[in-house]
Amino acid sequence: MSAAPVHAVTLRPSGWRFACAADDSVLGAAARAAIRLPSSCRNGTCRACMCRLQAGEVTHAVAWPGLSPEEKAEGWILPCVARPCSDLVIDSPHAAPLAPRAAAPLPLTGAKRR
Repeated sequence: MSAAPVHAVTLRPSGWRFACAADDSVLGAAARAAIRLPSSCRNGTCRACMCRLQAGEVTHAVAWPGLSPEEKAEGWILPCVARPCSDLVIDSPHAAPLAPRAAAPLPLTGAKRR
């Protein structure tokens, strides 16, 4: 079994780049690259992640994402359910670095110190 092709995704205006496998969502790949894209429902209905595709091609993981035919024709995509078919350039002016997570506290073991 071969791995899915990996495509480069470039965000504008930041210029940030990350890799996204053809079987992964753009939103998920961005999060793994420590980039936060606006999102809410993560299933293609709320439109919080909606942004414009400037170059490249995507497919949507759901049959009818929350975009009108006119919006699709204008290049709008929903990164939460968009999967790359090629390298992409996306306008996402609200992209931001993900804040690093705080380290989980160490569990108490009950051991006594001397």
